[in-house]
Amino acid sequence: MRVSRKDFLRSATLATAGLLAVPPSITLAGTHSIKKSAVALPHFPDKLHAFLWRNWGLVSTERLAAVTGAKPDAILKLAATLGLPAPKPVTSDQEQRSYLTVIRRNWHLLPREQMLELLGWTDEKLTFTLQEDDFFYIKLGSVKPECEPIRFRASSESLKKQEKWFSDVIHEEFRDGLPQHGQPLFQFVKDLSKTPERSVKQTSSGFSPRFGYAYFALFGDPLLQPEVDPYPEGYLAQMAASGMDGTWMHIVLSKLTPFPWEPALSDRWEQRLENLGKLVAKSKKHGIGIYLYLNEPRFMPLAFFEKHPELKGVQIGEQAALCTSHPDVQKYLVDSMAMITSRVPDLAGFFSITASENHTNCWSHGKGAECPRCSKRGPSEVISELNQLYLKGINQGLSGHKQQKGPGLIVWDWGWRDGWAEDIIPALPKTASLMSVSEWDLEINRGGVKNKVGEYSISSVGPGPRALRHWEIARKNGLKTIAKIQAGCTWEIAAVPYIPAMENVTRHAENLRNVQVDGLMLGWTLGGYPSPNLEIVAEMGSSKTITGLEAMQKVAKRRYGAAGAAVTKAWQHFSKAFSEFPYHVGVVYSAPLQAGPSNLLWSKPTGYHASMVGLAYDDVNSWRANYPVDIFISQMQKVAGGFHDALARLRSETSGLKLSSPVRKALDDECGVAETVEVHYSSVANQARFVVARDKLAAAKDRKQAADLVTEIEKILRAEIVLAKRMAMLQGGDSRLGFEASNHYFYVCNDLAEKVINCRDLLDHWLPEVKKSFAG
Repeated sequence: MRVSRKDFLRSATLATAGLLAVPPSITLAGTHSIKKSAVALPHFPDKLHAFLWRNWGLVSTERLAAVTGAKPDAILKLAATLGLPAPKPVTSDQEQRSYLTVIRRNWHLLPREQMLELLGWTDEKLTFTLQEDDFFYIKLGSVKPECEPIRFRASSESLKKQEKWFSDVIHEEFRDGLPQHGQPLFQFVKDLSKTPERSVKQTSSGFSPRFGYAYFALFGDPLLQPEVDPYPEGYLAQMAASGMDGTWMHIVLSKLTPFPWEPALSDRWEQRLENLGKLVAKSKKHGIGIYLYLNEPRFMPLAFFEKHPELKGVQIGEQAALCTSHPDVQKYLVDSMAMITSRVPDLAGFFSITASENHTNCWSHGKGAECPRCSKRGPSEVISELNQLYLKGINQGLSGHKQQKGPGLIVWDWGWRDGWAEDIIPALPKTASLMSVSEWDLEINRGGVKNKVGEYSISSVGPGPRALRHWEIARKNGLKTIAKIQAGCTWEIAAVPYIPAMENVTRHAENLRNVQVDGLMLGWTLGGYPSPNLEIVAEMGSSKTITGLEAMQKVAKRRYGAAGAAVTKAWQHFSKAFSEFPYHVGVVYSAPLQAGPSNLLWSKPTGYHASMVGLAYDDVNSWRANYPVDIFISQMQKVAGGFHDALARLRSETSGLKLSSPVRKALDDECGVAETVEVHYSSVANQARFVVARDKLAAAKDRKQAADLVTEIEKILRAEIVLAKRMAMLQGGDSRLGFEASNHYFYVCNDLAEKVINCRDLLDHWLPEVKKSFAG
């Protein structure tokens, strides 16, 4: 069974909004029909305590006080009762890099008005962020829970008793104090911004281009935040050293160029273009080109079409398409592209998505038959023409510039329905390139369950039949071919800078080399860390004869010196274990793979569905997708167990080696990344076991069955406490762990400590009540 990200986005909106693929902006406008209460947090004395705990270290004390109507001294006093450490300054840079983390942790705590006050944002900025930061509203479940305003108040006697329990648990579980970020959040930004000590000059590659997303670039509107540099000089040097020759940025065309029908929509477009030009010039010095992501033209609200009814195409919900079959829309697209390339001619290129993600052309979500113009033309003609318009504008903007090679266009077939490619590809301009997700449609069997891979997989080694078929059509029509892969990490786990399953990555690169793919997109928003994965892909592209083992050995020796042989062996074992991952796009998007042990446990079902790589809740039926729950659990345990055993051997074999301090630190960090994979997957298995046992306990009829289930649940809760504490130690020493560019931090140390308290609450309060009910 194959389900794409496009289908998941559509189904997520359908499931939560009860509407037909309505974009997030519509549901945000107040037309949402579902009202749901926020999840219970009984491990906190009340919501004020939860608010303070979850925002400590991420939001300034002064801001926390202002939001709750308290004085800063009162906030500090209450924080002390919770055992929270003295506050550290929250820098402007941290605020601008962690706003998604702040929104996510307050989603079930604050009403929208207090959320705006906490962020210091306008309502328009929050709406834009929830829609344009890689569909963050859908990642939050497409529903805002109902929350009462949180106001400061002195603790009552009953609250003081709960505070006493909370304080006792903190002292019992964290005798040396709460886990702290010994390495500050976002320390990796400073580390990667430095000029690399180890200079590696990559040889020429048979793959060109080789572009991926910057590891810590902002997603929403980065060109208006030049003070938050997505491409520091040191990072560009490290990108080049790891074998990349390009990176990509998300844009909204109406923000980057004049929107002729509503000029206010393009406010500050010239500033964005100017900043883009500066980034392109800086990156070019390091041999890194910048590509822009095109998902255009965006749907507009119905109110827009009251003034411009002639432009209206397909309507979905309260928005409609700017019909690309209309001459005025076509002119707008050509002029906009020309504006970009005339102002920034040194761009490396563009890549387009024309049949998914945001609602764009009338056929972008398969509903073109409802447009009086596009219905007569069909998807193939409309989509091929749209890409022709892009390229026409690109070339028109370059007409006044003398340069050997200008920006190109990469046409991504992502979201194209079966049968479309055969008509679209031959109609594309011959100077364009055709990009396909390499692993798409691969058949796999994990634990006896058969599936087909959609995308985002390192556990599965491509290319698959769909990509091979589309590349062959492209070659016959004179187009170059690009493979979209995930070389660094995937949604199988994105809370690590890279997945150390190097043999799988090596085999994939070798297969692509053998089928003579021209270039590579190395990843979506995840996987841009300058990792050994990227270096291995570069090595595989540097020679037609180098083997995968030789590439791994070369990179391992370069990075880990005398420990290289042991690391190579560990990579092979990690790869074997990772190949047991229970892949299904439902698993990848719904299971708590990114939250790991920070995901809370509840004594009763929450009633919430897991959201896309966001909030997993206790929705085990979504987590497991089409895997029987026992198979899902056993497969997660197989991966975790394989990583555990390989990691133990690696540490044993390298403990006595004489390594320089930098190499020893690099090896320790490598081990920490691998252990994070182990911890996360062990926790996912535990959480699934907990939900299953909890639900069986609720239905238990006799004392023995109940007693056995209580014993099992107690063991699971204690195991989760151990994992949460261990993950807090790992993250406290490595700021990369728990972070991904389009989600920011999935968790911080306080969240892992909260999980410990959450488990203790279940052990101290819920289970004793259960035992009493069966003893009576």
